[in-house]
Amino acid sequence: MQKRPGHLLPTEAATSLASASGTADEAEAATGIRVSNGRVVEANGNDFVMRGVNHPHAWYTDRTGSLADIKAKDANTVRVVLSSGHHWPMTSIAEVSTIVRLCKRNRLICVLEVHDTTGYGEVSGAATLSEAADYWIKVKGALQGQENYVVINIGNEPHGNRDFERWTADTSAAIRKLRDAGFRHAIMVDAPNWGQDHSATMRNHAHTVFDADPNQNTIFSIHMYGVYENADTVRDYLNFFDSAGLPILIGEFGDWHTDGNPNEDAIMATAEKLSLGYLGWSWSGNTGGYLDMVHNFNATSLTDWGKRIFSGTNGIATTAKEATIYASGGSTGGNGGTAPRGYLQA
Repeated sequence: MQKRPGHLLPTEAATSLASASGTADEAEAATGIRVSNGRVVEANGNDFVMRGVNHPHAWYTDRTGSLADIKAKDANTVRVVLSSGHHWPMTSIAEVSTIVRLCKRNRLICVLEVHDTTGYGEVSGAATLSEAADYWIKVKGALQGQENYVVINIGNEPHGNRDFERWTADTSAAIRKLRDAGFRHAIMVDAPNWGQDHSATMRNHAHTVFDADPNQNTIFSIHMYGVYENADTVRDYLNFFDSAGLPILIGEFGDWHTDGNPNEDAIMATAEKLSLGYLGWSWSGNTGGYLDMVHNFNATSLTDWGKRIFSGTNGIATTAKEATIYASGGSTGGNGGTAPRGYLQA
């Protein structure tokens, strides 16, 4: 587990990002889930606010039944851990197809992420974002035509606290590699500094990354753990992106952490106030139950964290709305952080 500094550095004015909200012509270049005027929307233009959880598939490949359990808790989205084969066994194209199919069967939007990039620069064997992009190209056959149902999260927490200044160039290049390969999906990108952006690198340079996407269809993901103990810090970060007209969501957060006590109440309240997505870490499988929402993948045995995120104030049960693609006759069939917690690095 890497210690995250507990403060944010000064940032540029939001006005420097205001031009990066996308145009009608750019929206036409995207398909399915997409960014429009700084919001995440479905193909029909309706806002889609992600409310869901992370599921550690790469380490528990026999737990695909958890997707149905997650849906039964009223989630509308699941973020699924995959592996490019650099740090853990590669998630095959057949597995990806199965995951997408099961997400659709259970009427979930599927955010797929490569976890091997976690802490690049500090973790031996971690993949680069370019290598993660190569993985997505390898499994493209499982993803083509799934733009209404799948968001591609290029790589989890792609830089630690060393050389994180490379985040802007590395992220921009990985996005362009995927677009050059023909991907039209919404792309999600994680912040550096183990996802928490204490250096404000993503905050200051999000406009550059957004403009690097020829489809202008990139969503920014912040992970909120110990850096976000203070409610004002939570609100300041999320309000900055919202005011700048850039799409932001909380891709991971918990109710406590080894590096500090994240303010889950402020995270969930601010997300609800601004109609921003949140995806809690994680369903189950964390060593010692650390950050588990259910005990040992048992959907009937909620932990305190599970009770909080599913049924507490601003929780999933009361705020999640199913994607309209499922209500409007969309197919549910067809082709379809943070290691296991001895490796504490959400």
